[in-house]
Amino acid sequence: MTALAYAALWGFVFAVPWERVIVLPGVSIMTRATGALALGMALFALLVSGRFRRWRGLHVWGLLFVIWCGVVVWMLGMQTIPKKFYTFVQLFLVMLMVWELAPTAKRQVGLLVAYVFGAYVAALGTLMLYHSKGGELQRFAAGGGDPNSLAMTLSLGIPMAWYLSMTTQRPLLRWICRAYLPLALLAIGLTGSRGGMLDCMVSLLIVPMTISLSPKRLAMSVAMVALSGALMIAYVPDKIVQRLATTGSEVEGERFGGRFKLWVAGVHAFAQRPIMGYGVSTFKLAITPQLGSAAQVAHNSFLSVVVEEGLVGLMFYLLMLLSVYLAILRLPRFQRKFALILFVTLVTAMMPLTWEDQKEVWLVMGLLVAMASVQGAGPSSAVPQAAPRIVGRPPLAGRSTGRLTSSGRPRDRDGPA
Repeated sequence: MTALAYAALWGFVFAVPWERVIVLPGVSIMTRATGALALGMALFALLVSGRFRRWRGLHVWGLLFVIWCGVVVWMLGMQTIPKKFYTFVQLFLVMLMVWELAPTAKRQVGLLVAYVFGAYVAALGTLMLYHSKGGELQRFAAGGGDPNSLAMTLSLGIPMAWYLSMTTQRPLLRWICRAYLPLALLAIGLTGSRGGMLDCMVSLLIVPMTISLSPKRLAMSVAMVALSGALMIAYVPDKIVQRLATTGSEVEGERFGGRFKLWVAGVHAFAQRPIMGYGVSTFKLAITPQLGSAAQVAHNSFLSVVVEEGLVGLMFYLLMLLSVYLAILRLPRFQRKFALILFVTLVTAMMPLTWEDQKEVWLVMGLLVAMASVQGAGPSSAVPQAAPRIVGRPPLAGRSTGRLTSSGRPRDRDGPA
């Protein structure tokens, strides 16, 4: 039964990157259906087995964060419970499913594969949109979703794909993961997301951090990066290139795509209610007295949390991230490099977006802690190593070198058995 629940979780992770491709009004039907199926099967499997894994710090702080969000809603007397609160509850359950259903390195790698495959769907959908409506739209995102959010989602897949290409023993999967890099970079370029391009550059740090493994992998890395650059030059429209070129001036002018005024208003609103905040999903309402009709969501995950949940909520949220970072430090060297790049890519994506309630955030945090719990054990998670060179006289083959021990093994005449 656990295997079936894991299969449902695999389907959910696969659907996360392209959840906006198939939607009902206000509902991402694929992730909603696969998530509900995975949760139901996971609960049944755990109740039947009666075995639950001991939680890590991430799960404790995550639960406290969700509880605090509910307490704030209750103490502020909000007439209706915001949908965002239910989203936090669901995301916490997703994190627990990863912990309970993927306790081995093999299953964790399987979830990484699911995410990369799902990112393939989103990237290909973006390319198809560009092919069909290249002359009509200014920016492109599969399913008509937010181009900035899609760019961050695809960027998270880059370290995963590179890590899988370095560790998998299956040639077909290795080449599929390698091919993701140029495809993802082209799709990210088509989104026209300046923040997404910066996040993509962070994710690509996985390449120089691992290319010293062998000359063959070095040549492959250079070829993939060169191909990616060539595709972007050839296919990304000039209007998007011009938009991306304004990144430096936006930073220097402290505009950040219109976000700076939102951040200033958010800091002012936080000063009015620093401890409890204004409640879940109230950032726009909190800054309306200052910005009026120009009020928007925070476009910064941490500012959104501190305004809505106050310092207490921000403390719990940051402790979640801290627990993930501390868990990463326990990983073996190669896995630690991968996990750190993925973690930094995630945090970078959260800076210009309101992503504290996104599936990608809680999923990646849960996966990294799950990986650290097994400390990278197992052939599926280790970097293939060359066979050690044997120095000295090889042992004689085909005949015994001494008497048999009581256990039936030959005794070496040069030492004890």
